[in-house]
Amino acid sequence: MIPDWAAERSEMVEKQLRRRGIRDARVLRAMREIPREEFVPAELRLVSYQDDPVPLGYGQTISQPYMTALMAQELELTGTESVLEVGAGSGYAAAVLGALAGAVVTIDIVPAMAQLARENLHRTGRDSNVTVVAGDGSLGYAERAPFDAISVAAGAPEVPPTLLAQLRDPGCLVIPVGQMDDQELRVLRKCDGRTEFRVSTLCRFVPLRGGEGWS
Repeated sequence: MIPDWAAERSEMVEKQLRRRGIRDARVLRAMREIPREEFVPAELRLVSYQDDPVPLGYGQTISQPYMTALMAQELELTGTESVLEVGAGSGYAAAVLGALAGAVVTIDIVPAMAQLARENLHRTGRDSNVTVVAGDGSLGYAERAPFDAISVAAGAPEVPPTLLAQLRDPGCLVIPVGQMDDQELRVLRKCDGRTEFRVSTLCRFVPLRGGEGWS
């Protein structure tokens, strides 16, 4: 029996997001509209809307729905911004960001994962303003910098200096920082040449690999 995916999305929004403090109406709408089940492996589709990350292979996951929504909400997007996402995964978070921003570049260090994201975004019609790149996301994407917002879906030992340099002033960077298996989600805001941050929540992401991530 095929699940009622629309009903599952609505239940996810109400129980996993709204009840836990996600208030941005545009984020809630995007999460309700975008078919998460199309971005998880076919054999795991039945768990698409559980309150957990889903493995994708290559040591990567599609983040828990709440974390995807929280990171998007922290960026405070209005619809015109240029956004960089580090860690394309299957393309789901990029689809959400694409619904919230003007243009998105999503980058993945695993070429096969970048190709998967590209295919998923195209199949679901979510690629009109999303560009997928294979490369070292810890070094950002200089060709399109600076970015109004940067979202990093992998845990870093420190905030990569190159990403901070590619963030526009004013701009917002959301990134997990800490140990390889335990981090805090930092929200950094650059304004008038100064950068300040606060901790949004504790989290656990796969490691950020690359020149300014974990070796």
